[in-house]
Amino acid sequence: MTELSRTSALASRHTDLGSGLEDWNGMGTAWSYSSDPNAEHDAIREAAGLFDMSPLKKVFIRGPDAARVVDHVITRDMSTIYPGKSAYGAILTDQGTVCDDAIIANNGDDEWMHCHGSGESMQRLQESAAGLNVDIELDDDLHNISLQGPKALQLLDAHTPIDLGQMPYFHHQPAQLFGHPCRISRTGYSGERGYEIFASAAVVGDIWDQILGHGADIGVMPCSFASLDKVRIEAALLFFGYDMTAEHTPWEVGLGFTVNRNKGDFRGKQAVLASEGQERFVAAGISIDHDDALAGGETLNLDGVEAGIINSPCYSHRLGKSLALVHLRPDAAQPGTRLDVASDDFSGTATVETTPFFDPAKSRTHG
Repeated sequence: MTELSRTSALASRHTDLGSGLEDWNGMGTAWSYSSDPNAEHDAIREAAGLFDMSPLKKVFIRGPDAARVVDHVITRDMSTIYPGKSAYGAILTDQGTVCDDAIIANNGDDEWMHCHGSGESMQRLQESAAGLNVDIELDDDLHNISLQGPKALQLLDAHTPIDLGQMPYFHHQPAQLFGHPCRISRTGYSGERGYEIFASAAVVGDIWDQILGHGADIGVMPCSFASLDKVRIEAALLFFGYDMTAEHTPWEVGLGFTVNRNKGDFRGKQAVLASEGQERFVAAGISIDHDDALAGGETLNLDGVEAGIINSPCYSHRLGKSLALVHLRPDAAQPGTRLDVASDDFSGTATVETTPFFDPAKSRTHG
């Protein structure tokens, strides 16, 4: 059994819901509950689903040189990220490959919060901070829960004094929620309008309970990573370690949009700019002629020649399709292209589709 180095203050609530607290990022995580993941999926799309995202690591960068450090560590131009705004981007190695992805929030007063998963962000931050006037601290007391879905605004706005309806996408601010201090961010990982709530271990349990209590009558329910995987694949959102690794450049995994070519120096800048146009494959999405999710790792072939691999599969009962995020040779990635799928356990066919599979205009997240 894996020994966990981090514990969520919500762990007992997850076990009460049927979770075995499987490991992710060193913390017991609700990969599944006793509830049907399809019912959770429906709640996210029709009402709202509540997730414990506390396994994400929250790292604070504070001090006179904090802005310089975060601008060097990420591919985005952080000089444009004013207090109350956040940016998503890639964290690179010196060789210009993706060793993590992160959202970095400007909290004002020379404080930034870097929120990331299981990649190498901490190491890269420490390297970028060498010799500078800055403190870097992992805050494991700070938890984050995420309410995602069309009724998230209705529920939360009734219990906070700030006007959440006026908060733009990728913005955040300090707030009170159910009387507890927190920070609310209009971000998420679902393809829906949603909010992440950052709160201390001492109060996050009551916030969780209050959300579920007030949301029960409108269809809100606790959701596991099993349903999160479905909605993030429908929305073509990447998961580090599956859809991208340190073997891949941003251009190969669909993160080229995060690379600011005109900003000053950043880690891996020369290498990543030199790699543009040299993509061995591109990120794409397929639907498989099958009535279940595949296992992942299957080979994709075009005209008998290997053309790619399946990274993140799921079955979407809402779209009625077996879906997957994949890497494909650029010449095989045109929507409508028919592919053969092969593994030791499966043989079938698939079609390249336009992504995101769900809400391609992104009207639900951005509206």
